[in-house]
Amino acid sequence: MIPEYGLFALIMTFVTAIALTVVPMWGSWRGHSATMSSARPLAIVMFAFCLLSFLCLTYLFLTDDFSVVVVASNSNSLLPDFYKFSAVWGNHEGSMLLWVLVLAGWTLAVAIFSADLPKILLARVLSIMGIISVGFVGFSLLTSNPFARHLPSTPMDGSDLNPLLQDPGLIIHPPLLYMGYVGFSVAFAFAIAALMGGRLDAAWARWSRPWTNVAWGFLTLGIMLGSWWAYYELGWGGWWFWDPVENASFMPWLAGTALVHSLAVTEKRGVFKSWTVLLAIATFSLSLLGAFLVRSGVLTSVHAFATDPERGLYILVFLLIVVGGSLLLFALRAPAVNSEIRYSWLSRETLLLFNNVVFLVATLTILFGTLFPLLMDALGQGKYSVGPPYFNAVFIPLMALLVPAMGIGPFTRWRADSGARWTRPLMYSAVVSLLMALILPLLGGAMNVWVSLAVLLAVWIVLGLVTDIAIKRGNSGTWLSVLRRQTPSYWGMVIAHLGFAMTIISVVVVTQWNMEKDLRMVPGDTVTFGDYQFQFEGVEKVRGSNYDADEATFSAFYQSRLI
Repeated sequence: MIPEYGLFALIMTFVTAIALTVVPMWGSWRGHSATMSSARPLAIVMFAFCLLSFLCLTYLFLTDDFSVVVVASNSNSLLPDFYKFSAVWGNHEGSMLLWVLVLAGWTLAVAIFSADLPKILLARVLSIMGIISVGFVGFSLLTSNPFARHLPSTPMDGSDLNPLLQDPGLIIHPPLLYMGYVGFSVAFAFAIAALMGGRLDAAWARWSRPWTNVAWGFLTLGIMLGSWWAYYELGWGGWWFWDPVENASFMPWLAGTALVHSLAVTEKRGVFKSWTVLLAIATFSLSLLGAFLVRSGVLTSVHAFATDPERGLYILVFLLIVVGGSLLLFALRAPAVNSEIRYSWLSRETLLLFNNVVFLVATLTILFGTLFPLLMDALGQGKYSVGPPYFNAVFIPLMALLVPAMGIGPFTRWRADSGARWTRPLMYSAVVSLLMALILPLLGGAMNVWVSLAVLLAVWIVLGLVTDIAIKRGNSGTWLSVLRRQTPSYWGMVIAHLGFAMTIISVVVVTQWNMEKDLRMVPGDTVTFGDYQFQFEGVEKVRGSNYDADEATFSAFYQSRLI
């Protein structure tokens, strides 16, 4: 009966999501306080039903109930329990249930931690989250039922989880990605609610910004963990593989990065109001596009969950409704939003606008490269493939354009600044960056024009942060006291900029010194890579808890010394 309990809980999640969509929204239109107040308890009930459904599916995996199709297809009685747990979302149906649970969790979080919001705004935000929940829970029920049974017979054992997915990365990577993907629905809901109320101001940005920052952080961690997993599991190497589904996660990250910066400007200065709303819509729309690419089978990828056209059509229609409806509302309401605040071309606002434009153009170039093969195939022009040469050629120069702005942005004033104030910091930064670009590669014994350029750009970014702290310190106080006074959002900016500087150096080092060989070896053979030697010692049989394997042993040497 557990599968039936789980299905019933999922149906009740759907019913509650409909109620969350209709009741508070009706109350906001009618100005009825009691119905608007129902949004919070409805969000709690929806999460409770969804959690119950997810726990039922988890129980079915842990107890080896092979009467359920998804369990029989993705688990086995010999599978370790922690892999049985991760197998819950190591398939299309279970991963969609996890997606719905994360969405319900975000809705619950907004309901609990936004008690200080105006009642009408909170009602609209939660109703919009309810609309999104209706779409995804309906998708799960109609096309991806995780509780479908094997009838009339039940397999004696399961087919097992894909060996590539029997890895700790599966336990953490998808939930983190979903927390990021789905988290942008909160920013989207706030944007649509603000458009409906005609209130696009600093207060709206202040309410929306923390949720956006948290979602962006989760997506960043998810992408980082996925890169690490692919590096050692699949041996991809490099710094980005440009797989279509990897791109599908990268595009909302880029748009989300622009949104994070734009929300900061709207909150602090009250400008970029309409632009920020448009970015919120675009970021969540790209998250939905990623779901479509992963689950429709329209693009070939090692990440693809399903190839069912029915599922792809559902998500595509849902995507068109969400994007079309939100853009229509934006077109109707945004022109009425005017900003009387002015700023100079030499100001932090201008630099952040430049930042936004670069990130948006980068997103569009990746979107074009990802969808181009699909478009050509649909037009009957044959099969096309767009790979790393295109993406590297267009993406890397665009990101390089950000570096000058990142070196001066932290200490640039809002509204207006003067070129004279920049002269000394820029001179010092330029001289030190040039010296480091010459000295560090020489000390490392790796003089290379591209490495020197990478060091130049990275040091320039770091010096921009140091200059900002020095200006804040002035002629009084200690460095430590200045650092202690900075806000968490400031330290978030510092960490992100330092990460970008490290990424520049890492990408160049990997690109310049990556070595790869495909060869056949027998025990006793040795292959040389630069100063490293690898000796193939042999192969032995290994028996695991649910597998038999051939394990190869290598000895690694650096300049003939065993390491």
